[in-house]
Amino acid sequence: MKHLLRHPLFALLLLIAWLLLMESVSPGAVLLGSLLALGGSWALASLALPRARLRRLAVLPGLMRDVLVEVVRSNNAVARIILNPKGGTTRRSGFVRIPLDMRDPYGLAALACILTATPGTVWAEYDAEEGTMLLHVLDLIDEAEWVFIVKQKWEQRLMEIFE
Repeated sequence: MKHLLRHPLFALLLLIAWLLLMESVSPGAVLLGSLLALGGSWALASLALPRARLRRLAVLPGLMRDVLVEVVRSNNAVARIILNPKGGTTRRSGFVRIPLDMRDPYGLAALACILTATPGTVWAEYDAEEGTMLLHVLDLIDEAEWVFIVKQKWEQRLMEIFE
């Protein structure tokens, strides 16, 4: 039974939610809710992720500050592009493939959140075998500069925290 019910609190909450939705505590509702709760508990157990290992949390406040500054700066840049599309310069969006040294799933998830939360950039793909990500940039001027920004400004600091 221990292997079947790895998350008993989660299963209990699912059962309670089911009974509240059914507005009944009849034997049929309890039986069906129990089966759904066991299935949900089993599904959650199969999604078990490795434990996060945070190493240097002192880096985190500076990283959060820089993310906030970059989001504000990028919002202004994207607003200027949208409000003045001609802008005197030719604008080109495109994709940049960036090699990553980081392999920690939580660090990669944090990097994806940072890049996607920053207006004008979107994490499009990750190739785990090659260790590369595909980044879409709204105003792509220099691909090498984007590789440098992602690796030096974001990946290096996230590796200090997670690896």
